[in-house]
Amino acid sequence: MSSNLKDLSGVGDKLCEKLAKLGIFTQLDLLLHLPKNYQDRTKITPFSQLHIGQEAVVEGLIQQTHILPAKREILACELYDGSGHLSVKFFHFYPGMKSRLKEGVTLRCFGRVSGQFNHLDMIHPEWRIMSVVENPALEETLTPHYGVTEGITSQKLAQLIQKTLQNSLTWLDEFLPLELLKKHRFMPINEAFLFIHSPPTTTDVVILNSGNYPAQQRLVYEELLAHCLSNQDKKKQNQQRKSYPLVLKRKLADEFLLQLPFKLTRSQSRVYEEINIDLQKQFPMGRLIQGDVGCGKTVVAALSILSAIENGFQGVILAPTEILAEQHYLNFSKWFEPLGIRSVLLISKLPEKRKREVLHHIQEGVAQVIVGTHAVFQKEVQYKGLAIVVIDEQHRFGVKQRLELIAKGVTKDQNSKEYRFPHQLTMTATPIPRTMAMTMYGDLDISVIDELPANRQPIQTVVLPYAKKSQMTERLQHHFAEKKQAYWVCPLVESSENLSDLQDAEALYESLCLVFKSYKIGLLHGRLKSKEKTEIMSEFKTGKIDLLVATTVIEVGVDVPNASIMIIENPERLGLSQLHQLRGRVGRGDQKSTCVLLYNSDIGQHSKARLKVIRENNDGFVIAEKDLKLRGPGEVLGTKQTGDIGFKIVMLERDHIWFDQVQKDAIFVIQKYPELGKKMIDRWLKQGVVYSAT
Repeated sequence: MSSNLKDLSGVGDKLCEKLAKLGIFTQLDLLLHLPKNYQDRTKITPFSQLHIGQEAVVEGLIQQTHILPAKREILACELYDGSGHLSVKFFHFYPGMKSRLKEGVTLRCFGRVSGQFNHLDMIHPEWRIMSVVENPALEETLTPHYGVTEGITSQKLAQLIQKTLQNSLTWLDEFLPLELLKKHRFMPINEAFLFIHSPPTTTDVVILNSGNYPAQQRLVYEELLAHCLSNQDKKKQNQQRKSYPLVLKRKLADEFLLQLPFKLTRSQSRVYEEINIDLQKQFPMGRLIQGDVGCGKTVVAALSILSAIENGFQGVILAPTEILAEQHYLNFSKWFEPLGIRSVLLISKLPEKRKREVLHHIQEGVAQVIVGTHAVFQKEVQYKGLAIVVIDEQHRFGVKQRLELIAKGVTKDQNSKEYRFPHQLTMTATPIPRTMAMTMYGDLDISVIDELPANRQPIQTVVLPYAKKSQMTERLQHHFAEKKQAYWVCPLVESSENLSDLQDAEALYESLCLVFKSYKIGLLHGRLKSKEKTEIMSEFKTGKIDLLVATTVIEVGVDVPNASIMIIENPERLGLSQLHQLRGRVGRGDQKSTCVLLYNSDIGQHSKARLKVIRENNDGFVIAEKDLKLRGPGEVLGTKQTGDIGFKIVMLERDHIWFDQVQKDAIFVIQKYPELGKKMIDRWLKQGVVYSAT
């Protein structure tokens, strides 16, 4: 039997279309659509044993039904079960409900308990009138609750999954080698799926909802193992591709280094040499540069691009935001123009005439360095000879986007008729602990720039309650009088009902304009038009703006050496890595710099512990390690990145404990059971992994 959805009774084209919205295309996908949580509907809980927040099945006699006066009427039923009382309330009800839910009726409900200690409620529970004729049995297993989409209920998914479980023994093979099953005391995969979708009543619901039951962790392990095997497979396939080896000439690099106002650190020089070795090989480089904020990754990237130019090719640098792209373009133009190298900026909001000129220059090879956002890999862009792709802040891009850019550089050699692939250099200023980096990016070689330039001043970080905000305005008055600049950052653009306690950028801008009447205040956020953002940043860089009020859009790429104070509102709402990135916008000159974290006084102990980490540490790698312990890998990587990795059931915050072990077991599988490894990759990644850009 196959894993085709249409082999299940009752599944046709329309239902397949709805299932596709949930990423379900096969019966295996159904099994991998794990429950979001579980409900215990196997027993009736007496009212006297209920507690607030509990989900439970209850049953009681209606003693009174009445309408509560309110802006919108509420139907309330007072229940008694011999042990206590419970109020069941409906904010939305149809006219006939009151007559059905009348005094003397026995009602069975399932819902979440709310209210106060001496008066418990259930708001909008599932309900059923009980009688001698209709007295259904309770569930025999815990009830799984699935993520749904329009037209498909959790109950419908449960029915389809149960049908699949009945059939799965005929097609769901075991791919984990027996040695690993025994080593980790794992149950067979069929038993794991059966347990997860139909857990027995003796199962601890709390542990089950956390995802830490052995059956769940057995699947987590296999998915992580499949990703590690896939990374190794991608690396092997990359090494079987051909590239244009870039002969090391160093003439342009030496001229470039002579004009810099600083010398490379030992760490920069080491990473540059590692890249040079890669660029001279017959297969394309795949390397990730990790480096703290301000360590000089961009200079190393520039040197790498010079190797391509010196060999007659082009280089492209992809940035996640227009602000960062413009920053890179200004730097590359300043560095490369004296060397006779032409750089262009390609972003989506370029005027049409200018965009046509840029595209023509790229196609003709007049543009040797192309800097831009997603626009650099759009259909109309044709490169003359793209030999190196540099991706900055690589975690901001999905796998598909990175592959699309690499595909732009794939060419067919006229002599050998073989495809040639560009070298790939990715960079991140989000330090990633070693074991996590190996798991997430095992297909790449990793270089680390682990020291800052000698002229960088350490940034003093101060944590202040919001009540002391006036101290900062006084300090800024003196700061501006000395012709120095500052940032004031807040998370929102405009006020929000849901986040009313967060300072919003527009309101803050208005209030600070009143406070600093003698100075120029600027407002920068992601909703501004590209031209407006460029003008504001230009004014800030040239000193025309004294204080820049901004959202986290300035997290990366903004480089203004004269700005030496940064104030961050509501830092408890931001990740530690993000706070560290923001803080890195100051301290870029030779003057002492300060970052002030203005927090709400009612934050919890956990948030205070996180702010203490930032206050006491300037090393991004140390912060990342502590962040890993405090909040898990999802915080270190960022939610977008964890989503782009493409896990079906793995949760990095919970499952990072497997990282080391999975790396070792992947080597074992590759050496002894390569065919099983390929089958695991196919099971878990299928069409999600693209091995070729051609």
